[in-house]
Order: sequence, then C-alpha cells, then structure tokens
Amino acid sequence: MKAVAYRESLPIDDAASLLDVVLPTPDATGRDILVKVEAISVNPVDTKVRQRVDPRGADKVLGWDAVGTVAAVGPEVRRFKVGDAVWYAGDRDRAGANAEYHLVDERIVGRKPSTLGAAAAAAMPLTTITAWELMFDRLGIPHGTPGKPATLLVVGAAGGVGSMAVQLARRMTGLTVIGTASRPETRAWVEAMGAHHVVDHAKPLDGEVLAVAPGGVDYVLSLTKTEQHFAAFPKLMKPQGKVGLIDDPAELIDIRLLKAKSISLHWESMFTRSGFHTDDMGEQGHLLDEVANLVDAGVIRSTLRENLGTINAANVRRAHQILESGTAIGKLVLEGF
Repeated sequence: MKAVAYRESLPIDDAASLLDVVLPTPDATGRDILVKVEAISVNPVDTKVRQRVDPRGADKVLGWDAVGTVAAVGPEVRRFKVGDAVWYAGDRDRAGANAEYHLVDERIVGRKPSTLGAAAAAAMPLTTITAWELMFDRLGIPHGTPGKPATLLVVGAAGGVGSMAVQLARRMTGLTVIGTASRPETRAWVEAMGAHHVVDHAKPLDGEVLAVAPGGVDYVLSLTKTEQHFAAFPKLMKPQGKVGLIDDPAELIDIRLLKAKSISLHWESMFTRSGFHTDDMGEQGHLLDEVANLVDAGVIRSTLRENLGTINAANVRRAHQILESGTAIGKLVLEGF
C-alpha cells in the first residue's frame, strides 16, 4: 500500500523530511478494523512527533485524523462491518493514517456524518474530541441543558480545536463565548464559528477580556502559547474558575498565580484513553457518533479551511509548513491517493 512516512527528524523544508513509501497492507485482528483511507487532515501533533521522535531509519507513518470505508474487521469487532463509512482520530502509539489502509481499534471510531464528503469530515475528529473532552469531561461544563449563566474564553479560537470549541460551546451550552484572534481573517472566522465576542490576543489579554466581560470569565481554554498569556488568567477570571490546557508551554508556568482565587488547572490529551486503554476508551467512539448526529442535523459544521490535494509527501509537507508557520486557520485536509 502507498503511504507517507519519515525516517529521520529533519526540517520540513528538507525534501527528505517526508517520503512517499510502499508498505505491506496490515491485517485486522482482535477489535481492530482495517479502513481504506479516503481523506486525512494534518494536526500540530503531526509536526511535533516528526520533530521530536526519531524513527532511526524505519518508516514511521504519521496522521491522526481519517475518514474511510471499513475494508476488513477483526474477529472481536461488534460495532462495524465491511462497507461502513467511518471517521476517527486514531492512537498515537500505533502507525498513523497517512496510508491507503489503516488499522484502528473499533472503540475509538464513529460513523461518518452522512451529510459530509470525506474531506470535510476528515477535518473534524481529533479537534472535536479534544474540544469536547476538554470542556465537558475535564472542566465539567454542563451541556445539553442550560447551566447557570457563565462565560468561556477560548485562546486561539481560529485554530482547529478553537474552531470546534467555539461551535460546541455556542450550540450545546448556555455560555457566553469569547474567542481570541489577532488578524482580520481570523476574527472573521471566529465570528463565523459563533463567538459572541472576539478579542485580540496580541494585546494585553486581561484588558481585552475585561472590556467585554467586566465581571471576568468562568472558564478559560488555553489552546496555544499558554506561556505568553498565563499570568493574565488570574486577572481576567472569576474566583473558583477553571483553566484547561492542551498545548506544551515553551516555558515554565507559575501555577501559584491561581491559588488566591482557587482556580483549578486541567490538562487534556485526546490520546489518553487510547494510550492507556482506559475503561471508558469507548467513549470516544460514542462521542463521534453523537457529533455525527449534530453535523447531520445542521447544528455543527466542518472546520475545513483548505484542501491541499492528494495524499502524498509533497502535499503533506506543505501542510506541515503551514502549521509550523503558526498562521493556519481551521483545518488542512488531503484527499485520495
């Protein structure tokens, strides 16, 4: 089968940083399904693994967002059958989905929304799971039925996770949603996702937020550059608020700043459940099924921003370059081999 892989950690402008390769097609065993991949998206985690994990000459395949059709099932599979259209974000401890065929545990797979094409659907799984788990599982934000009036700040709202977080918060909660963006095109995108207010994270964040929420915010989703904004969080938050992080701060952050207001800190990694085979690992599959229903009902929209073409090394390299530039809006996808 065709695949895109890397053999050593190289700068993305090096032609050898990602390669077109041919690998054996894997077999489905146990609870695995073999998916014929139709579309993928590229996420910041792809660039981080490529930069930090040296495969020492072996072909390492990246990719943690995929849409496709079930081509084979293991003997213990119960949720899917051959021919089913599926979407998922995969498992970081296994080979990635930048390949014609991909093995994935059925528990972290959902049905593909019937109203979306493969490319539009591929933009969503990883960022949706991350935003959902961060808000509803980690921070405990009520959803489905209105909770008490509260305000959410999404730092980096134009990115993949931010785009989904804004939508989920606006459509599934009673929260007032404040997103951050610093360019006209990113502000427009965040407004289109449903934010009530958009503020500029290139300016002092506490002043920007308190100008639209004088009483402060209850929840903060810090999705990027946490080290730059962390000191502002206690100033712009209400007592007993909650902060959720997904990034890897480039510098140490002083959590003592949160103590006076009893603000709690929460981390989210969507790979925790699959990586540790938690008892509730199957919640990700059910989550994706629920989101597929929301998409098909017109409640949630795809965050696809740009389709970069077929799945090959040159196009995946281009996606990595855009992500490493820090200018990406929404999601980048590739479709077909």
